Amino acid sequence: MSRISVLAAALTSAFALISGSAVTASAAPAMPSGATTPATAPATTGQQVDPVVWTPCNPDPSKPDPKIYDCAVYPVPLDYANPSGEKVGIAMMRRRAGDPAKRIGSLFLNPGGPGGSGYLWATTTRFEPRVMQHFDLIGFDPRGVARSNPLQCFKTDEEADAVFDRITGVPVTPAEVDGTLAATKDYTDACARNAGALIQHMSTINVVRDLDRMRQAVGDAQLNFAGFSYGTLIGATYANMYPDKVRALVIDGNVDPQLRLHNGLEYDRQRAGGFELSLDEFLKRCKTAGAPRCAFADGDTRAKFDAIRDRLRTSPVTLPSGSQVTLSSFTSQVADALYAQTRLAPLARSLQALHEAINPQQGFRSGAGTVSTDEAERLTKVVPAALREAPADSPYSADDSYYGVNCQDKPYPTNPKVFANLARPWEHDAPTFGRYQVYDAPACATWPSPARAAEQYPGPWNKQTANPVMVIGNTFDPATQYKFSQNMQRELGNAVLVTVDVIEHCAVGRSKALNGLVTSYLVDQVTPKSGQVLKPDLDPFPVPGA
Repeated sequence: MSRISVLAAALTSAFALISGSAVTASAAPAMPSGATTPATAPATTGQQVDPVVWTPCNPDPSKPDPKIYDCAVYPVPLDYANPSGEKVGIAMMRRRAGDPAKRIGSLFLNPGGPGGSGYLWATTTRFEPRVMQHFDLIGFDPRGVARSNPLQCFKTDEEADAVFDRITGVPVTPAEVDGTLAATKDYTDACARNAGALIQHMSTINVVRDLDRMRQAVGDAQLNFAGFSYGTLIGATYANMYPDKVRALVIDGNVDPQLRLHNGLEYDRQRAGGFELSLDEFLKRCKTAGAPRCAFADGDTRAKFDAIRDRLRTSPVTLPSGSQVTLSSFTSQVADALYAQTRLAPLARSLQALHEAINPQQGFRSGAGTVSTDEAERLTKVVPAALREAPADSPYSADDSYYGVNCQDKPYPTNPKVFANLARPWEHDAPTFGRYQVYDAPACATWPSPARAAEQYPGPWNKQTANPVMVIGNTFDPATQYKFSQNMQRELGNAVLVTVDVIEHCAVGRSKALNGLVTSYLVDQVTPKSGQVLKPDLDPFPVPGA
């Protein structure tokens, strides 16, 4: 989940929009003579497309070339209403199937966001070896993201910082609220000046059209796709736009497509509720594990946490080092930790250290003052947007695809003050994350190209796909709460739901039992039994020394 206050985090190289059909870029260098490895003749959905032309490449030039990867930049129409017009280059990376004689096809991957760079996901190890043997893994950056004509609202990082530095992630005071809304308007004004025509064509329906062209271009008659988080919307949209072209769709950490495409505010309010459910379960499981397995376990974990949060609402906490924990940095770090089981024990140590910094005598009396104050330092830093591999010479090292997609997909009010008015009631229902979440979307109120019917797929979602869709949901997923996965399974016309009982965002790669089901589904086309509840491989609070 990206935040407007940190959109200047690292990103990747820019490709200009071009006319015609040929696209070249540094991510996919010109093919050397004799090295061309074109895909087989593509299947069609009413029109013929050119095959992808791959160039051998090394994902990590600092290491020996494994000689199993290829790269390409594939041209797609900027505007599908004018398919012969301007083109956007989609950067793709392929990991060739380990056993070419048993190759089934390509498995396209999307990590979510929106705005997540999927290019290097061709190198992922989330899947079992049998998947890697039977499929080419294809990672790609969707239009407007990273290497694929990044949507950029600023020309330099300095311009971006001058705007983003005036934004408070969780504004509380009138001055913070007014300053944040004013800077947000300056941000969207910059997008109107600098983003170009691409900003009008960033919605998910266009990503799905691009994906179907890529499917044809690699020679697959049907699509194999694994989408995570926002990537589940790509998968669900594909399933309903091209239901007969579905071979296997794995969608993990699901959005609720019907809600997301019809009511942006209500969707975001329910997202805040998902973070609250995840946080509450973390505090309960911490208490059950006890100290020292969970450093925050002594006393009433819920009361301790709420006391820290409410203290930060009034003023920052200064640590012995002189650095400060603010409400914005604290909230962003807690939200970030809930995304992964491996971050829960470190979060508990940070919370205990901050608790003892605020209440030094309590730690002394309880004998719990064994956590270094250094553990609280991570709570002083606002979590940046997902880091991407930005080149050193890029004058603006981010992209603005997060809002480019969300503001075209999700309908929002056009008055920014609506968001400020909702902060208090959302905070009442979701004390930690309500205000945090409501201030994620004010940019959409003044976005230069807001949601419109011509650039949306609003449903229906119940088309009968050629093969069942595999829906995966975690019981305590913070970013896409479990009921979203339940809703996804119900809304789709042909889908099964597999559940993992874990506090984490997305589950593939985190449970051997789940990965076995995923492998059988992708390779053997064995649909898993719906309703299964699986366990993760790791304990978030392991026994010390075990």
